[in-house]
Amino acid sequence: MSALPIASSIDINSAVKADSIALGYIKNNDGEFEFVGSLLSELERHFEVNFHDELVFFSPVGKAGELFEIPVNAHDAKTERVFLVGLGDQSASAYRSAGAAIGRKVRGKSTTVYSTISQEKDHAISISLGAWMWNMKSDKKDESPTIQIATKDKKIIETASVIAKAVCRARDLIHTPSNIKTPAWMAKQAEDFAQGTGLKVQTLSGSQLKEFGGLRAVGGSSPKPGPRMIQVSYTPKRAVKSVRALPHVVLVGKGITFDTGGISLKRPYDTMTAMKSDMAGSAAVLATLTALVDLQPMVKVTALMMMAENSFSGTAQRPSDVIKHFGGTTVEVLNTDAEGRLVLADGLAFADSTLDPDYLIDIATLTGAATLGLGRQYAAMYTRDDQLAEDFVKAGEASGDRVWRMPLVDDYKVALESDIADLNHTADKGDFSAGSVTAALFLEHFAGNRRWLHLDIAGTARSEVDAGENSKGGTGFGVRLLTQWITSL
Repeated sequence: MSALPIASSIDINSAVKADSIALGYIKNNDGEFEFVGSLLSELERHFEVNFHDELVFFSPVGKAGELFEIPVNAHDAKTERVFLVGLGDQSASAYRSAGAAIGRKVRGKSTTVYSTISQEKDHAISISLGAWMWNMKSDKKDESPTIQIATKDKKIIETASVIAKAVCRARDLIHTPSNIKTPAWMAKQAEDFAQGTGLKVQTLSGSQLKEFGGLRAVGGSSPKPGPRMIQVSYTPKRAVKSVRALPHVVLVGKGITFDTGGISLKRPYDTMTAMKSDMAGSAAVLATLTALVDLQPMVKVTALMMMAENSFSGTAQRPSDVIKHFGGTTVEVLNTDAEGRLVLADGLAFADSTLDPDYLIDIATLTGAATLGLGRQYAAMYTRDDQLAEDFVKAGEASGDRVWRMPLVDDYKVALESDIADLNHTADKGDFSAGSVTAALFLEHFAGNRRWLHLDIAGTARSEVDAGENSKGGTGFGVRLLTQWITSL
């Protein structure tokens, strides 16, 4: 996880103490290249280099993230190289791409980079995310780059550092192998993260989960250690006496630490190797709360992490089982590989019944249908609340975790009917070919009349390649989105 120290000022003396310096360029309306940012003339004098001539030599096209490296030398400078980085159309997305390119260039290296490109927090966050890496090699060295940003606004970079750290924390959790990452281990992580921060953690297990029929049905397939519901609560330090007047947000995260599919075993088998990331929703809500501790928005937030392993065993639930969720709704289980909605249903019903939320948000790697429909650039978002949908779209564009509103089609509700229970959970009646929509309709039943929003992050939670800010594997999607939205309330 890379750090984001703050450059004390836009200062040539600070810049030349770094191993590398990043300069940003654009292609203007006349088709000519020009640099954007600070210190250009000072750096050219210091290194006796005309960076514009150097740039033209490479024949760039000016797209965001395009990067060229040139060696430099000066007797009174530590700097050995300068990165010339394309800023495209100078949109927030372009600055993120540029930052990610810088971060990826120095990933895994014990080096210092000074970026003269200061575009609020997007650029700084993306450098850190591009530089992030994770492995468990026995000869692993604790080497990560130190990033400095040329700015006089320390608050912006402090915020960027908090958010980048939270996203990287979520990625660390997602990448941890499932032989380590049990529901009990996740509870311990929550307790460790909360220590000394003011976050409160309560974990329910065993007989305490008696009413949580969905969580027990899924987690009973792996009884050692068995399922957990981890409740993490944030209250701003300045509002202890007036906490009841604050808006209350409840975040419910899917936390399947490994998903074999259960009795409905996944096919083909090699699709299972990525299933350690099936708890990305819970990782996102936990990491978000660790960011809120530092940002201190005037909002009360409760995260419910619905943790279980969906395994293949003699104690696993069976297709045709009927379970009773928190609150009493009975559900016919038809496919044990559609387990995520079962654990979320308990969390939503518990929140509606006992926590009195003003906003009820769930986030989950729920359906392959969401990935088929939207690919890996947008998460599927469902809600009947137009204002809430608009706010989340804005938060997604501002943060880089983008969402696309999908319809809750009431005509499809008939697919959830069951001959023997209140609902079937896989929308098996009829053939509507809208798996992400019907899954959302199922979850809506358990949210009561709350201001509810569902995020299906099956596509965005994982990247199959190094791309932009994302390293191959778990992306930490949702942390930036939820943090942006909560801090805007």
